[in-house]
Amino acid sequence: MTFQTRLTRLREALSNAKLDGFIIPLTDEHMSEYVGAYARRLEWLTGFQGSAGSAVVLADRAAIFVDGRYTVQVRAQVDGALYEYRSVPAEPPHLWIAEQAGEGARIGYDPWLTTRAFLRTAEAALAPKGIALVPVASNPVDGIWDDQPAPSTAPAEALGDEFTGRPSADKRRAIAAELKKAGADAVLLSALDSIAWLFNIRGTDISRTPVVRAFAILRADGSATLYTDPVKIPAEVKAHLGPDVAIEPYDAFGPALERLEGTVMLDPAWSVAAIFEALGRGKARVVEARDPTTLPKAAKNPTELAGMRAAHVRDGAAISRFLHSLDTAPPADELDASDRLEAFRRESNLLKDLSFDSISAIGPNAALPHYHSEPATNRAFAGEQIYLIDSGGQYPDGTTDITRTVAIGTPTAEMQDRYTRVLKGHIALATARFPKGTRGGQLDILARQFLWAAGLDYAHGTGHGVGHYLSVHEGPQRIAAAVGAPGVEEVLLPGMLLSNEPGYYKVGEYGIRIENLVIVREDPRPGDLEPMLAFETITLAPIDKRLVEPALMTEAEIEWFDQYHARVREALQPLLSGAAKEWLLDATAPLLQSAQAAA
Repeated sequence: MTFQTRLTRLREALSNAKLDGFIIPLTDEHMSEYVGAYARRLEWLTGFQGSAGSAVVLADRAAIFVDGRYTVQVRAQVDGALYEYRSVPAEPPHLWIAEQAGEGARIGYDPWLTTRAFLRTAEAALAPKGIALVPVASNPVDGIWDDQPAPSTAPAEALGDEFTGRPSADKRRAIAAELKKAGADAVLLSALDSIAWLFNIRGTDISRTPVVRAFAILRADGSATLYTDPVKIPAEVKAHLGPDVAIEPYDAFGPALERLEGTVMLDPAWSVAAIFEALGRGKARVVEARDPTTLPKAAKNPTELAGMRAAHVRDGAAISRFLHSLDTAPPADELDASDRLEAFRRESNLLKDLSFDSISAIGPNAALPHYHSEPATNRAFAGEQIYLIDSGGQYPDGTTDITRTVAIGTPTAEMQDRYTRVLKGHIALATARFPKGTRGGQLDILARQFLWAAGLDYAHGTGHGVGHYLSVHEGPQRIAAAVGAPGVEEVLLPGMLLSNEPGYYKVGEYGIRIENLVIVREDPRPGDLEPMLAFETITLAPIDKRLVEPALMTEAEIEWFDQYHARVREALQPLLSGAAKEWLLDATAPLLQSAQAAA
């Protein structure tokens, strides 16, 4: 079925339902960043394969809405004759609807895929034209998607205390105590990673994110109900959950909401409109509050941190084998390279999945920060170029995310200048020391300062949170420049993980990014008058010295660079052998020694 046919069939379905338009978001019932195959409605309808976006279909026109990360990708994947391209946040869907839909139009939406916050904003914008937003009982895209996959029935797995460091029952008791303190009788959990963390379970329902499709209700007495397909809970997982956790079908969650009584807490950021509507039909008193698992999940315990460190050593060895292979037997192209790296990661026999689709990009493709290589865009390894590989793995003891930028051939002086400025920013953030109470947004300038000095910048955040064998993008913490953006006002706490990933992108030519993961740790020193924090870098893999211009670096920066490579060498040398081991010794040799040898 062509995309034209799909669009035509959707319009027919809307006409039959007496709707003048329909909103198609890229999400699921849990507001997930990555979704299961059954929920990829936007991709099926339009062809767009990014991880954020939406579309609006009217009777005579349609538009697709993406942010700046996907400006190029959306034009390559979505037919401009069918959909207008619109950029958010400047051109949000509700404003386009207000301009394009006729007065009194009825625009449908799926309440299980829509937040109440969006509805409030959209209704206010559409009211002057008498445009009504109409909830649908069944999604019309599902009605025309003849071969739509069913939701996953893959079994959940219990994650043992040796990985989590804390039994699920203990977590539930702690959260229940918080509910009592807040005067709540229960909390509704919708975010899949929150549910996975609280119950110490993992799954394969969503590619790249090891979660189980479920809702949950946790009560103030510590008991809970997990709403998921019962076939997904084998006997050993049921035993792991214990007698205080009841299992009910996934579809029973909505009706159960109408029967709830007392004070019920829920997080509006993760709770779709359908949940509010169902509670409104019952007797419960709703209290909006942050998901109480958010901070305990973000601030990892010692066992989780030890697992993350171990996973990064294992992952660093795979990265080093891959980087060695780039120098000795270059891959044919971007797809060959990313396949090769995945194969190196799988050699450990501990890799569960990648943590996201690898960004394997050479030359001008690397100038697209969120590029995804596919046959139509795949570039060969040839000539004097820069290669960027942003990738990660999911292991039972931790999640990794690393970016390395590598010289293919001889880099230009401009490439070295830009790379060194990115590196200096990376080092400035890695070595930052800051008082307790500091927010991520306050640190962002450290990573950008050397690019700014040259009139340069990058258009993405500097750091995102990372889960423990969970979401590679985990809130609430974030390091970014955008005032008011989610997470930038979040106070950094010991045990939080973040990425440190400044970059530079010259459109049409090359891209640079250097990314390590860091742990927020306490850093007391003699003479301190304030309790201080710092970062511990846990990613361990060589940083390409061929792109560094030592003359631009200070003695302190060179010292950090050499000490980092000494740590890499010490940790990874026992895991490598033969030519790869020899390569590692050279790749981690002191910077000035290597520069003198090259001269």
